Amino acid sequence: MIERPIWTKRLESSWEEAPIVWLCGVRQVGKTTLAQGVGEALFVNCDLPATEERVADPELFFKSCKQPVIVFDEIHQLSDPTRLLKIGADLFPSLKILATGSSTLAASEKFRDTLTGRKRTVHLVPVLWDELGAFGATLPDRLYLGGLPEPLQAGTKRPSFYREWLDSFFARDIQRLFGFRDFNRFNTVFEYILRQSGGQLQSSKAASAVGVARQTVETHLRALELTHAITVVRPFHGGGQTELVKQPKVYGFDTGFVSFIRGWDPLRSEDFGFLWEHLVLEYLQAHLPGFPIRYWRDKSGREVDFVIARGREDVDAIECKWDPKALDPAALHAFRSLHPTGRNFLVSPSASPPYLKKSGGLEIIVCSPDGLLS
Repeated sequence: MIERPIWTKRLESSWEEAPIVWLCGVRQVGKTTLAQGVGEALFVNCDLPATEERVADPELFFKSCKQPVIVFDEIHQLSDPTRLLKIGADLFPSLKILATGSSTLAASEKFRDTLTGRKRTVHLVPVLWDELGAFGATLPDRLYLGGLPEPLQAGTKRPSFYREWLDSFFARDIQRLFGFRDFNRFNTVFEYILRQSGGQLQSSKAASAVGVARQTVETHLRALELTHAITVVRPFHGGGQTELVKQPKVYGFDTGFVSFIRGWDPLRSEDFGFLWEHLVLEYLQAHLPGFPIRYWRDKSGREVDFVIARGREDVDAIECKWDPKALDPAALHAFRSLHPTGRNFLVSPSASPPYLKKSGGLEIIVCSPDGLLS
């Protein structure tokens, strides 16, 4: 089993704050493998029919546990997971509880109580930039195959894997959680969003393109966001009337699926920068989970890829480029004219070690994703 210390440390730090950790992420991202690697843990597979009877009396179940950690894998399969977790957290505070599921707690009607104050959430994303060495993968492979461990380690792109994943995602997550019945309609919307990944999404335009009602698009979009199949990045604003304030950008959860749906086989040189932006977003989600990730755009079309407000007026601007020489600093200058305080980053895979460059009075830190954490 490949160790993933980034995530193991995240689990441990979360347990220092609350007795329950909710480990979420898309299907086959590695939740079960990570959970099985937790030391001295009782692993409970909630997919098994016998598990329901095993935990029918939660107090008796927890009393019989000898390990300091209990893992409930796919806990949403149980009929009343809320009751089980609440009793564990309230009556057995010395226990560490890890529950896994594909969606947020709010997505399931079974979680009538979202366990406020008792839990912390860890969102496991596909294999990160700084995990490639552990998985024996190159960056081009990661962009092409994606970051789900199975296809990344296989080293070849098998269309059957991606199609089977889409089928399973609908049957085991979307249909069970949201009651959607039309597989073809859902997948048509999902694939449209993946093809538009990294761009602004207009619900009315999407509805017209795929031949469904706008409300259907918005309902499906919300389901995809709750199950972490997409990331919705909303605009940063507050500096003037020239800024966009409503139109979100939407990113697919994995570069392998984005390239598969777009038919990019093999990748061309111009594809790498586009997919690199997705990888930087996942890195930010993983390493800076407490900071909302935004983007910035003005009415003239100038855009900064990502913006992170670390304080009330301390705002970092992040541009992503496969080749650092490709940066046009005009958007950064426009952004800083409205939001002058903060650091400017140009994130590139070739920028290690980091260095500084100047552009018309702006100081820009050119770095790999690791440099964002300094």
